[in-house]
Amino acid sequence: MLSPSEKLTFLIPVHNEEKSIAQTIAGVEIELKKLNIDYEVIIIDDHSADKTPEILKNISNIKVITNPYNLGYGASLKRGIRESKGDWIMIIDADSTYPVDKILDLLKYAGEYDMVVGNRQHTKDYFGRKTAKWILRKIAGFLAGAKIPDLNSGLRVFRKSIALEFFHLFPARFSFTSTITLACFANDYTIKYVPIPYFRRTGKSGIKSRHFFDFLALILKIFIYFKPLKMLSPLAILFLLAGVAKGIRDIIVVAHIGTLASILILISIQIFLLALISEVVIKRGTR
Repeated sequence: MLSPSEKLTFLIPVHNEEKSIAQTIAGVEIELKKLNIDYEVIIIDDHSADKTPEILKNISNIKVITNPYNLGYGASLKRGIRESKGDWIMIIDADSTYPVDKILDLLKYAGEYDMVVGNRQHTKDYFGRKTAKWILRKIAGFLAGAKIPDLNSGLRVFRKSIALEFFHLFPARFSFTSTITLACFANDYTIKYVPIPYFRRTGKSGIKSRHFFDFLALILKIFIYFKPLKMLSPLAILFLLAGVAKGIRDIIVVAHIGTLASILILISIQIFLLALISEVVIKRGTR
């Protein structure tokens, strides 16, 4: 649990959420008032075209940041983090999918862990989307060396210092939550997952099937960035084995090692040396 000396900033990014934003803010206020902590609520309106701006004008005790045009989910959160005064950042989506009454369940672990994430239960995704999420979680978990129950949950609380550390990595669109999750796992920050229900959203989701490859590329990019040796060593071994196998075949068939076998072995050595140098550079940069 946060100490009385620590301040919490609650960020809510919104885009055309006229049906749910007032209820979400009211629920957040009710929960936060139960705690003996200093807090602020910041709403980032990502250039909504419905009645969201009018609704926000009539709500007191909040700070509203209005994007001049649509910047995206990640860019909106980054604007909110820049304006925040809290030691901790908590985020929630405004589409009624996340239970505001579980906010305190997450906050009670803040301080004991560096980030606390709502692990969504019983999501109503169609089969293809659920399968894609499962594949991405398994790949991310394999590279992280840890189980990742929920890669991109939009209900979480984390130290502001962590957000600032990885600020340059956060994309403008949907991958903010995935990026901070992967970055924390890759850098050995402590993470706690708390089971939460997940409801049918109000409005349409901006995540499309084509974003699967964007998320996959993000996972690979983050781990190459933080763990180049772990990421590139298997590729180096693959080229080495291919080169050795081709070399053995060449010796058996033509009694000498051919050009392709030599090239494959040299590529494997180059990849390994590149990964090793990158790892050294990263370690020196974080000292």
